[in-house]
Amino acid sequence: MKELIYVHLNTAHQYAISYGIDFHDFVRSLSQELNHLLLLKHQYSGADFNMHTRFNYVEAEEVKKLLKEPIAEYGDFCWLDFDDMEGLNELEGREIAELLYLGHCKHHLRVPFYSKLNNRYAYLSEEDEWFNKTYYRYLPDFYSMLGQAISFKLGYFRSEKTIFSLRKGNLFPAIPKEMVASFTDKMKEGMVISLTKTVQSRTKVEVPIWVVGDYINMDEMFDEYVKCYKQAPDGHFEFDKKTREWSVYF
Repeated sequence: MKELIYVHLNTAHQYAISYGIDFHDFVRSLSQELNHLLLLKHQYSGADFNMHTRFNYVEAEEVKKLLKEPIAEYGDFCWLDFDDMEGLNELEGREIAELLYLGHCKHHLRVPFYSKLNNRYAYLSEEDEWFNKTYYRYLPDFYSMLGQAISFKLGYFRSEKTIFSLRKGNLFPAIPKEMVASFTDKMKEGMVISLTKTVQSRTKVEVPIWVVGDYINMDEMFDEYVKCYKQAPDGHFEFDKKTREWSVYF
């Protein structure tokens, strides 16, 4: 498991670049289950084929099988969710060309939300968890997902390390999306949430964050983080063990 989460948020184009959150983390951290997935780049052998778009797809009830795959070994893994086959079969050639470009270049010709698909996400990864770029039709979905992912990964990471006094399996509640959203300006610059530098006392747990900058190369991001964590953090999430509630501090 990656020991930190990096997020760089672009609100203008509705996407977030991240490190440390893989497909499995993403799916279990969503507030609602995924629908069908249109696969733009993948190596999943269990997918079906759509003749109209010439793309593979995974039906909603098959997503659980996909979650068992070693997706990080796929290299590129790119998809959009969609509502039904009727809408998929109505895509025009221009829209299919846009999707081909999206999967190939990991960038949009226009923001990739299609009324015919009614998609909430466009998920684009290279070596899943190492570099992910995800578009969100509704940014609150991003804040909600991130708050859940931080809490889950923190609980798992610390219980495996047997550092926290919380009993193993006693998960942290999700960080409210409004609290995550309060860090928007820092995420626009490029922000790291550190699991290894988390500090606990008898009454609370503090999860520090540092602003490290805008990176696409995650090796360079990590090098900058190593410099930053020697300084005071730019803020932190704080968990009260008694009330089991989160708060934020800048």
